[in-house]
Amino acid sequence: MTQTINLGAFLSSAKGFLHMGKEAKEADMQTMSFFLRNPRGGKAKPLDEADMRAFSAFLKENNFAPAVAHAPYTMNPCSPNESTRQFAREMFADDMRRMEYIPGNFYNFHPGSRLQTPLKTAAAQIADMLNAVLTPETKTTVLLETMAGKGSEVGRTFSELGEILAQIKYSEKVGVCLDTCHVWDGGYDIAENLDGVLNEFDREIGLSKLCAVHLNDSLNPLGSHKDRHALIGEGHIGKKALVAFLCHPALSSLPFVLETPTDTAGHAAEIRMLRAAVNEAGKK
Repeated sequence: MTQTINLGAFLSSAKGFLHMGKEAKEADMQTMSFFLRNPRGGKAKPLDEADMRAFSAFLKENNFAPAVAHAPYTMNPCSPNESTRQFAREMFADDMRRMEYIPGNFYNFHPGSRLQTPLKTAAAQIADMLNAVLTPETKTTVLLETMAGKGSEVGRTFSELGEILAQIKYSEKVGVCLDTCHVWDGGYDIAENLDGVLNEFDREIGLSKLCAVHLNDSLNPLGSHKDRHALIGEGHIGKKALVAFLCHPALSSLPFVLETPTDTAGHAAEIRMLRAAVNEAGKK
């Protein structure tokens, strides 16, 4: 039986959001990820309301799964530096205003690097940023991303993310994006013990909070804490394990976004390969 798997990749919105949506459809994607602003700085273009509304309508008309916007890498809500935390709050608030023009989608962010800040303090600071902006009327679900554990990154373990989530006032507005490369590099063996990993996620966070997946192979062995993505099947996780991940009944309906090191044509080829593999697995 043919399975419907929601696969997409990172695309640029430089030519407009509606153009990006059409590019995704041409590449046979059913979801996508994108930045709302410069990912390495934070500057954003003036909001084009008409383009955003047209993009939202296009997604609905073409039955896309929720898209996954990504926060800039400079957003660090748990920095020891107050001005950096303020910068993060301002970017987050502005991005949430922009996301209101495309309701029903996701906004994913890296929880941040705490440096010398104690973990409990860092978790509270991250939660404070979310609580300051999210309201019962917010139409976007914000996702904390699982991290590989480089340096002082927050979010290497499910329990660290759970500590943040436990402090969110409007908890229904916040979930998790699981990055397969990050959790592998963080020490979770999704190749040989996927059910065990998901059971731990369920205990620490709850599988109902898992809203999206970044589907990446890893250039590094299990537990390396390095975060270097590889093409599907060309890393240490391997194609077989990632196809099993896609097919898992607790995960198969989620949006899966490729962040592998290739271009749109390469992502389209990976999507074709993964769909074929999933359908073949469904016949067994």
